[in-house]
Amino acid sequence: MAERPEDDADIEKRMTKMSGDLFAPSFAGEHLRVEGAEIEYFRDFLSVAVRDATMAELIRCVPWGAEKLVVWGKEFDQPRLIAWYGDSEKRYTYSGIKLEPLPWTSLLLDVRRRVQTITKNTFNSVLLNYYRDNRDSMGMHSDDERELGIRPVIASISIGEKRTFVMKHKRRLDLKPVRLPLESGSLLLMKGDTQRNWKHGIEKEKRPCGPRINLTFRSIVC
Repeated sequence: MAERPEDDADIEKRMTKMSGDLFAPSFAGEHLRVEGAEIEYFRDFLSVAVRDATMAELIRCVPWGAEKLVVWGKEFDQPRLIAWYGDSEKRYTYSGIKLEPLPWTSLLLDVRRRVQTITKNTFNSVLLNYYRDNRDSMGMHSDDERELGIRPVIASISIGEKRTFVMKHKRRLDLKPVRLPLESGSLLLMKGDTQRNWKHGIEKEKRPCGPRINLTFRSIVC
């Protein structure tokens, strides 16, 4: 007899069980061995049904914006679309871009609840990045803005096309870059001194590829 496909109720039961079983096979994180960083990778954070439905709703309903970057006095379009959601007055500034939070949607609140259950951390905001195709990217940077505190915790969900997450140490030239293909439905948790020691980014792809959405949950502390 074929097994019944997993639905949201099944996912909810499994996530509730996780609170008392940190080594549940479906939701156990993989600790990555990266010097000077604390990184955990949850490969199957969202089921296929949940991530597909989430991606479709985000593409359709989020008021995506194309921000401008100023580099050496010249303006360029940011090579992806973004949106910023969060608690009231949780503003965020990076690379000269000032973001005012949009109010939480029921979908984002549900995803945040799932993230907080698994990571045992609380988040008051989320930056959404929409990579439309292989030409969209994110330059090397650290999430180390003053608003995020001294040792920020960043929970990053990937949905859609698999893209390679690249990390480079800020000072140790002897350490090779870390390259991690992020699967659709995965969660990457970065904490401790990760942002202090490492930069990260998403490179353009030479091959054509489909869209990807990245949700990076964080907490504005000041």
